[in-house]
Amino acid sequence: MTHPDDARHMAAAVALSRRGRGRTAPNPNVGCVIVRDGRVVGRGWTGAGGRPHAEAEALAQAGAAARGATAHVTLEPCAHASPRGPACADLLIAAGAARVVAAMRDPDPRTDGRGFARLAAAGIAVTRGVLADEAADAMAGWLTRRREGRPHVTVKLALSLDGCVSMADGRSRWITGAAARAHAHVERAQAEAILVGRGTLEADRPRLDVRLAGLEDRSPRRVLLSRTPEPGWEHLASPDRVGELAGVDHLLVEGGAGAAAAFLRADLADRLLLYRAPVLVGGGRALPDIGLADLADAHGRWRLAEARALGVDRLEVYRRA
Repeated sequence: MTHPDDARHMAAAVALSRRGRGRTAPNPNVGCVIVRDGRVVGRGWTGAGGRPHAEAEALAQAGAAARGATAHVTLEPCAHASPRGPACADLLIAAGAARVVAAMRDPDPRTDGRGFARLAAAGIAVTRGVLADEAADAMAGWLTRRREGRPHVTVKLALSLDGCVSMADGRSRWITGAAARAHAHVERAQAEAILVGRGTLEADRPRLDVRLAGLEDRSPRRVLLSRTPEPGWEHLASPDRVGELAGVDHLLVEGGAGAAAAFLRADLADRLLLYRAPVLVGGGRALPDIGLADLADAHGRWRLAEARALGVDRLEVYRRA
């Protein structure tokens, strides 16, 4: 049975899960909020490298207050023990939780309903499906890896008003302003790897690190999309081999137009980040061919998920329809 405050507390758990995005592979980035008598007594999210699990972190914070409490978790508590720690379902049982609210069932065959069954057998009430879509969006990288064997791919483009992604000679520093560039660094901090094409490498020699105070240690691995490797870079010969990037659940394709078009042409883009700047370039480079045979085929592929101003620029986020 759903309680009036379940959605509010699950929303907080989803927000916590996003803190682990890009840091937990191959484990899911889960969030957990423990509530007793209307008061939050424990919060947790999956740690870097996948441990500790969100439930373990929240239970440790709650201590004795976890007894009789409700745990709001973005994913079914795991039912399999590991050399790195006990099963979260067993931890919740041992802590004396009275109720567990979960957004999603865990598709991992080692759990996949067994966590719920174990909790119910111990007399813990279980409510499922609260904010399932929001939780799935927060864990999109892990879910894409499990379902499709590849990372969740975000294609980022900075565009002028006339649709140019760079000058005619390939230079693209800077189409957008400081606020949009700072937002792009937040996106970098939430990806295990960032990819550019050969043209961007030669034109801009980008660092591709995170240059935001407090997040410098979250700079992603650098990947070059090219037929030939480059010293100091991971190498990806073609988009259809993206699943071979070990330990990468979130890939940010940041430049340039050729790399973006290659992933769109291969139908391997899950999310679009479009930063639109109030500038006119004229004669610059636009997005090259993405394999569209007919204009009618362009419609219905993307849905607008978010739009907002970033200083003088505008951000639009699109997801697969």
